[in-house]
Amino acid sequence: MPCLYISTNVNLAGADSAAIFTATTTAVSSIIGKPENYVMVLLKGSVPISFGGNGEPAAFAEVVSMGGINSEVKRRLISTIGSILNEKLSVPPARFFLKVHDTTAGRPVSKL
Repeated sequence: MPCLYISTNVNLAGADSAAIFTATTTAVSSIIGKPENYVMVLLKGSVPISFGGNGEPAAFAEVVSMGGINSEVKRRLISTIGSILNEKLSVPPARFFLKVHDTTAGRPVSKL
């Protein structure tokens, strides 16, 4: 089950959170290749964040997935989620950081 956790210093009171959930769920599902009903998205606003020494709109996100992650997937996640946050919350892509973690990375493949 992929999980996307987004923290931003933007106040979400006037934001369309449902649209953000829909767009990010669809993006994570299609990019990682997992069904949408397995994708979890958490969104937290008004988090004190300093990026580059100032409090202008910024966001930190983390994707955790059991498989489906490679360098191309990481690149597409950064680009797509960054674009969604820019469109929906006015967070510039240059003020967005994404951490990606594959929980199966480094594990030996089981042979049955």
